Amino acid sequence: MDKPSLDRPMLVFDGECPFCRVWVEYWKRITGDQILYQPFQEVGSQFPQISQGDFASAVKLVLPDGEVRSGAHAVFSALDATPGRRWMSWFYERVPGFAAVSETIYGVIARHRALAYRVTRLLWGIPLAPQTYRLSGWLFLRLLGMIYFIAFASFGVQAAGLIGAHGILPVAEFLPAVRNYLGAAAYWNVPTIFWLGTSDTFIKAVWIAGVCFSALLVIGVDWRVVRVALFVLYLSVASAGQVFMSYQWDALLLEAGFLAIFLGSSLLVIWLFRWLLFRLMFLSGAVKLLSGDPLWRRFTALPVHYLTQPLPTTLAWYMYQLPAWFHRVSVGFVFLVELIIPFLVFAPRRVRALAGVPIVLLQLLIFLTGNYAFFNLLTVSLCIFLWDDVLVSRVLPKKISERVLGGAKDSDRRVLRSAACGTLAVAVIIVSGLQLAGTFWGFRWAPAEKVIHAVSPFEIVNTYGLFAVMTDSRLEIVIEGSNDGVTWFAYEFKYKPGDLKRRPIWVQPHQPRLDWQMWFAALGSYESDPWIIHFMERLLEGSPDVLRLLKHNPFPEAPPRYARALAYEYGFTTAAERKGNGQWWQRELKGIYVPAVSLRTEDK
Repeated sequence: MDKPSLDRPMLVFDGECPFCRVWVEYWKRITGDQILYQPFQEVGSQFPQISQGDFASAVKLVLPDGEVRSGAHAVFSALDATPGRRWMSWFYERVPGFAAVSETIYGVIARHRALAYRVTRLLWGIPLAPQTYRLSGWLFLRLLGMIYFIAFASFGVQAAGLIGAHGILPVAEFLPAVRNYLGAAAYWNVPTIFWLGTSDTFIKAVWIAGVCFSALLVIGVDWRVVRVALFVLYLSVASAGQVFMSYQWDALLLEAGFLAIFLGSSLLVIWLFRWLLFRLMFLSGAVKLLSGDPLWRRFTALPVHYLTQPLPTTLAWYMYQLPAWFHRVSVGFVFLVELIIPFLVFAPRRVRALAGVPIVLLQLLIFLTGNYAFFNLLTVSLCIFLWDDVLVSRVLPKKISERVLGGAKDSDRRVLRSAACGTLAVAVIIVSGLQLAGTFWGFRWAPAEKVIHAVSPFEIVNTYGLFAVMTDSRLEIVIEGSNDGVTWFAYEFKYKPGDLKRRPIWVQPHQPRLDWQMWFAALGSYESDPWIIHFMERLLEGSPDVLRLLKHNPFPEAPPRYARALAYEYGFTTAAERKGNGQWWQRELKGIYVPAVSLRTEDK
């Protein structure tokens, strides 16, 4: 019998095997008409060189030139018709050991097809469908636009007091100092468009531009140039903001915003977002154990956390009052979500979708008990990439789903973009892998350190991990002013603890960056945080921009002659104490943080 003439490869499978039929139908949908699929019961007689037993034991791929490939090799070769999966056959043919391992795994599955069918139904669902993420990307970009909007607007209302000409750390002084110290390297190490101008007007123009581009992204103008502009503008603000813009969520927004530039170009970008979510969550749990902090290891950290976190909410006070067993169970839940669940973001479809639920729940609990700006919203947004279009379409209005899915078009530059995304993926994996090696094993390799150092100013690949070591007491710095050095009056901040009867405030997603930085200053000394001296200097000058960052100025007519800073240890009151005196806080004076200072030389 003559060999059949084929114009394209033919995959021959066992048509009586439910497991085979399920996966063949899936492969048909992703390879289109580039591959023929036929059960051997119908076409086996055309290939007398292949026995019925061989056909039944493994799929066969018959190429137009007559070559026959079997098992895993046949599957990988057929999937070459799909650009995103060509790496499989490349690995099979070029990576030592990959072929042997692949065929062994294939053989195990082939011998247990009934079990494999049940596993497929449990983990992926039947019928299998190609997982697309057009709706996921659409929804993420709008949430990202909202987060950018919050970040720019929140910074904008504080910008003049933080980095303006009469602010605490003027960018007009910071950038020349960096340039004098680093020379030409300053432009790389501090990447910001504020090199073009540092006036208050220019600062305002930058954050307003960020707000406007963010609004465009929210309403659906998700052109790549808009995403690039948002990343550049926020990087500029973060670089120029110095200590006030050095938080992990600023870095997270920059890394997510950078990946978003490539969203829609390749499925690899979806996996990079999952890799980012994994690193964020897993490192947050790992650093708690690696630090050796006994509070975490004894499962007693959470009541301390509720009290000592930078800006607790009202609910944190109530959570603090709960019994010890509840707090221990809560720590167990935290470790479960941060150490175990992250691995499931790479699991099959249904498991991956379920993994997002505890992550979202943890972020909701953090959101309710602490003011962490847009951090929780951004983390939840990353979870969207755990859910494909089928799942996302269930929560979006039908009209939106139809419009987004109906308007999707393949790009005529798909190959170029896929190559760019492949290069990006390799770079991100290498850099982040080296960072992880340094975190867990102390691995340091000079060339790797140079690479990490080179990309670090752009914050496109970062390390994460909040509250590795718990602060076991809460020190608060109280700034006071005086005209005679005897009678002192306190400045009141808008959000951080001060007045003992003022309930903890819920202010997120806005981040009062001065209030936050005061918490960090209390962990050390003013010698290690010299910015606080600049802050007190501005108070003595009566800077309106800085005073607008405060709730109450006890010297409305003219600034005081002297200023000092005291350190108090703050603690939550009990329910009985609050009922009796109306106080949410109690405090004890611990000493002087900054001794009395004055602008007038004759008073020194």
